[in-house]
Amino acid sequence: MNHIKRLCVATFSHIDLPLLLIVSALMGLGLLTVYSATSSDGFGKLDNQLINMAVSMVLMLLVARTPPQTLMRYAVPLYLIGVVLLLGVTLFGIVVNGSRRWLSLGFVRIQPSEIMKIAMPLMLAWYFHKHEALLKARHFATAALILAVPILLILKQPDLGTSLLVGAAGFFVIFFAGLPWKVIFGLSAAAGAALPFAWTLLHDYQRRRVLTLLDPSSDPLGAGYHIIQSTIAIGSGGLFGKGWLNGSQTHLEFIPEKHTDFIFAVFSEEWGLLGNGILLLLFTLLIARGLMIAAAAGTLFARLLAGSITLVLFIYAFVNMGMVSGILPVVGVPLPFISYGGTALVMLMLGIGILMSIHTHRMLVQK
Repeated sequence: MNHIKRLCVATFSHIDLPLLLIVSALMGLGLLTVYSATSSDGFGKLDNQLINMAVSMVLMLLVARTPPQTLMRYAVPLYLIGVVLLLGVTLFGIVVNGSRRWLSLGFVRIQPSEIMKIAMPLMLAWYFHKHEALLKARHFATAALILAVPILLILKQPDLGTSLLVGAAGFFVIFFAGLPWKVIFGLSAAAGAALPFAWTLLHDYQRRRVLTLLDPSSDPLGAGYHIIQSTIAIGSGGLFGKGWLNGSQTHLEFIPEKHTDFIFAVFSEEWGLLGNGILLLLFTLLIARGLMIAAAAGTLFARLLAGSITLVLFIYAFVNMGMVSGILPVVGVPLPFISYGGTALVMLMLGIGILMSIHTHRMLVQK
């Protein structure tokens, strides 16, 4: 009995209660919405999501107990493994719906680009921590190269949504490391000037998504269908929503991908503006807590990693809500802790575990 008690104390002493409560509330809303979106199919999706949550919660607890110094030792190997697997996807990947994103290892099929969502901030945080004493322009240039390699490999699949998230994770680390504002403004100006050239590099379906964003009615039964139906669902929710399990757009099968990328439309229709306000409050509290942990971190590695993970959570939520609301192009980005899916949820909970680890080990300042 004493052994079990000591084990429980050792495990839960590394849990950050505010983070746990916020994430649990979000996942609870996610379960309700996933069930509503898939109720016509029985309990299959709900059971799978419960399993996904249980597995990701266990992984979060394990990572929360791992000191940041130990995580730092895995940064380089994890990044190199991720790049090698991405190269493997390019050469031997499985094509699904026109995209080569999956790699078969015989006994399991994996999506290596998901690994980079954690490996990228780990790698760059380790790199800047290593050169903390004297950061120069060449260090930022090297960091940009480290970031560019996996992004280019992911774009080749093509997977614009994941490349956006990996790029954001890396950029936030570089930004927090002290990237000069004049460089940021210069890069922004260069990016703006390169937009006409970048347009020619986009795939046809990507160009259609941008054009559809500007005028969804130009192809209401094709490329514009997703945005039109999702905005109808959001608007029909009104102030208080139609009630759980009572969303007509949802249950009459008008909303596409309703349990994954477009689950926010399902939530908005059933819970209305009031429910959206609660959801936004929970995400705001999550981001605020993450930034507090980053500010109190004991090492540069921990600060950069915590700051990047936190702002990537913001990008996740902002991009998903933006695309479902019709203010951003449609990309494959799930709503954190709400959308159905195992891989994305595991990566998100690993990030939460890292935040907890940084918080509970913040007094152990080791370089």
